[in-house]
Amino acid sequence: MGVQEAVSQEERDPIKGIFSTQEVKEIETGTGVRKSVQKTFWFVDEQGDRIEVQPLNANYIPAGKKRFITLEDLIARFQPEPEFYVTTVFPKMQELAETIDRADTHRSNGENFTAEFEYGNALQVDEENVRANFGLGLTYLDRGETSKANNIFERLVKLDAAFEQQHKHLFNEFGISLRKNKMTKQSLEYYDRALELAGGDENLYYNIARAYFEKKDYARCVDFLMKSINTNPKFDVVLKFFDWLLEKNLVPNERVSEVRTVVRTAQIASNRTQQVTDAVGDGLTLEGSPSAGGEPSLEEPSASPSADDVFGADDDDDGLLLE
Repeated sequence: MGVQEAVSQEERDPIKGIFSTQEVKEIETGTGVRKSVQKTFWFVDEQGDRIEVQPLNANYIPAGKKRFITLEDLIARFQPEPEFYVTTVFPKMQELAETIDRADTHRSNGENFTAEFEYGNALQVDEENVRANFGLGLTYLDRGETSKANNIFERLVKLDAAFEQQHKHLFNEFGISLRKNKMTKQSLEYYDRALELAGGDENLYYNIARAYFEKKDYARCVDFLMKSINTNPKFDVVLKFFDWLLEKNLVPNERVSEVRTVVRTAQIASNRTQQVTDAVGDGLTLEGSPSAGGEPSLEEPSASPSADDVFGADDDDDGLLLE
């Protein structure tokens, strides 16, 4: 009987906790060779048919590069450490989460210096913590301290975990804040990293288009607006952006016909939807524009955009973040 048959996933709870591995190393000394046993602790989290393992740092917090192993590998090479998890690791993880929660609350209340202090405490425990790094970076950007924010950017862009789905809201907010602080080069590098690790969606493509607009690279701006509207044809914010670009003659000549066709097609579809609604009345609820998943932040131009109101130096569309 195989391992999978002996330990059926359907007959047990998912594995989650602390495990250890041991490695025997030979160390040369002046009198010969001495054997040393090195013990490593891992946080193990079973996710569907994959088991994710992450080493603990010196503060007993899961940190560093994650990897995936099979159930067979776990059984063959890892030893469970349930008491260590309950008495040491879980309390440390809980304490770290509470510290970051306090920091987030202070930042949302505009108490940036207190938020910075709390984020700093969290990073002393786990220097690669994604939430704490994003929070500290946003705190610096809120204060206009672009030099300090750039240091955080350089750290975040190297962290694969920063671009995971669970951090998408923070990821979008940070990218937008980089651009608003005239750190356009950094925002584009940051978005390129996101495309590499997580792929694109309509929100990411739109935010990249905004960054290229700031660089006055209108051709690339249109390229990514097209990617956005092709991903989600009902993404009204892109259509408004196209209207504004056409009005200001900022669409490259060779793309004008293509952009006008996209806008006109969307208008026709919208009119047909309205005609059905008018004919049926309130008895039928039509599905509106698909949401962005509830998490991503993006900036939406107003219904009648102008250069000053929508894309001016003060970025007055700040109040129109969709979440």
